[in-house]
Amino acid sequence: MSARTTADGRLHELVPGVHAWVQPDGSWWVNNAGLVRGRDAALVVDTCATARRTELFLAAAADAAGGTPIRWALNTHQHGDHTYGNSLLPASTTIIGHTLMRAGLSEDPVIDGCPPFWDPVPDWGPVVRRLPDLAVEGAVVVHLGELDVHLLHPGGPAHTPGDLVAWLPDRRVLFTGDLLFSGLTPLVFMGSVTGAMRALDWIAAFDPAVVVPGHGPVVEATGLGGVLAEHRRYYGFVAATAERGLAAGLSPLEAARTADLGEFAGWADSERLVLNLHRAYADHHGTDLDVIAAFTDATAWLGGPMHTHV
Repeated sequence: MSARTTADGRLHELVPGVHAWVQPDGSWWVNNAGLVRGRDAALVVDTCATARRTELFLAAAADAAGGTPIRWALNTHQHGDHTYGNSLLPASTTIIGHTLMRAGLSEDPVIDGCPPFWDPVPDWGPVVRRLPDLAVEGAVVVHLGELDVHLLHPGGPAHTPGDLVAWLPDRRVLFTGDLLFSGLTPLVFMGSVTGAMRALDWIAAFDPAVVVPGHGPVVEATGLGGVLAEHRRYYGFVAATAERGLAAGLSPLEAARTADLGEFAGWADSERLVLNLHRAYADHHGTDLDVIAAFTDATAWLGGPMHTHV
């Protein structure tokens, strides 16, 4: 793999024409993105949370594209670390997202000012809300000359209701968005614990040679089984903790405080357990998730604001 590097990110060429932009350390608001270069057009996978980080990514992508225009962009889901930089894409770029992703971003208030749940509070810079131009519900193929990019939905809520992956069957490269986190705590509070679990088998069925997760290092085929197994154990841990908490009449915060993180204690952003429990409780009760209550409890569990390097 070749790479172009800055202090805040590295553009890896995974196979000819297919690149992953990896931002360490992959924790809150620090995502991965990508570039697929065809003969006459290029597609980017996601943008970044801030104007500065998006500009670094797009500069590296433009260099790697070698003058090939970025005609398409995919948003893998609605969260701001993958979408707030949309407005820095060329005006001629057509952005694609799932119908539910587009609806979620249209209502997202955080782009207008981040609440003080993080330290430091992120400054997005000069970005404005830019929604997908093309909304899809199932599957669509983007043809980039000799490269086909299949954009696919897992069939139900997982990380969010409107997740899309980008699959290049001829190169066996899969961009999962936040259906996978490599080496840090997964987050499903706006999706479904059981749906995220089902999505793991769906990902495995692609039999990819290289996987670009939403956060954390790129995963090659030899390591994918281990990453999927870790996710299965973690989601099982969340489900079991929720079941015990509900049976004991505990709140999500109280259930989290009784839980032993065990093998997951070393993962970054461990406070996401509280957020994921809020999702499990909401699904059990058939109620909407209270996002502010979930984040308030997460910071209470942590003992202060959540940390970000953004």
